[in-house]
Amino acid sequence: MIRTVGFLQKLSTNIIKEALSKFLETNTILCKEQHGFTGGRSCLTNLLETFANWTRILDEGYGLDVVYLDYRKAFDGVPHCRLLEKLKGFGINSRLLVWLEDFLVSRTMKVGIRGAFSELQEVLSGVPQGSVLELLLFLLFVNELPTWIINDMRMLADDTKLWCRIRKDTDSVTLQQDIDFLSTWSNIWQLKFNAEKCKVMHIGHSFETEYYITDGSTTKKLECVHQERDLGILVSANLKSSQQCTKASATARQVIAMVRRNFKRLDVDDFKLIYKTYIRPHLEYCIQAWSP
Repeated sequence: MIRTVGFLQKLSTNIIKEALSKFLETNTILCKEQHGFTGGRSCLTNLLETFANWTRILDEGYGLDVVYLDYRKAFDGVPHCRLLEKLKGFGINSRLLVWLEDFLVSRTMKVGIRGAFSELQEVLSGVPQGSVLELLLFLLFVNELPTWIINDMRMLADDTKLWCRIRKDTDSVTLQQDIDFLSTWSNIWQLKFNAEKCKVMHIGHSFETEYYITDGSTTKKLECVHQERDLGILVSANLKSSQQCTKASATARQVIAMVRRNFKRLDVDDFKLIYKTYIRPHLEYCIQAWSP
C-alpha cells in the first residue's frame, strides 16, 4: 500500500512538472538570466555568457567587480505562502494552484536521535527536496531578481553572481545599489542571503572598491577573493585557467590511482570504459568555457 501511494505521488508530480514546464516555456516566463534546468541552458551556457561579457569589458580597456551571492538555506528557506503568491502572479491558478498548495502546505516533520523522536512540527517553508518540482518552484521564486538590479546578472538555480564595469572608483556605486536592492528583496520575500559567504572579486583594475551587504540589523563588508569556484570551475581574478587545469588533472590522477588500486588487471576495452566514465569527465567538464 505504501509503495502504491509513493508511486502515485511520484507519477502525479512528474505530470504536474511537465505541464508546468510547458506553461512556463509557452509564456516565456523564466528570465533569460536563469540557466538552471531550462531547455537549451546549463552550467556551460552560463559560464560561456559570463566569460564572454567579462572578456568584452576587459578588451574595451576597463575592469570589473564580480559579486558572488549565497543564500542561507536556499531551498529550505522558501516561504510557502509567498511562493503561492508568486505562482498566482505568474497566472497559475484554478486546480493546478490548489494542487500545488496541497503539495506544499500542511507538511510535518520530526527529529529522531537514537530511537527517540520529537513531536511533529508543521513545515512552514522550503520546497520539498527530492521532488522533481523542487528546482522548478525555486526558479519561479527567484525569477524576478534581475528586475531589481541595474547591472548584469547570471543565475543557475541558487548560484547567483552579478557584476559591474569599473572605469573609475565611483562606478562601484551602482553595484552597491544592486546589493542593497537585493537585500531589500530578501527581506520582503524572506529568502535571506548568507553574508558570511557572499564574496567579491576585482578583475582587471586597481581601484580600492568595497561592498557591503545588510544581514538583518548588521552590515557586513564583502570578503575580497582572488579565486572563486563558479559552477564547479575555479575562476581567478586574472581569468587564466591554470588553476582549473591543475585541479582537473589532479582529480583525474586521483581517480586513476583508485582504479589501479582496485583493479589488478584491465584489458584495453575495460580501461576505455572506465576512462570514459570516470576519468575523462573531470578533464572535459565545461572545458569549452575555460580552455576551448
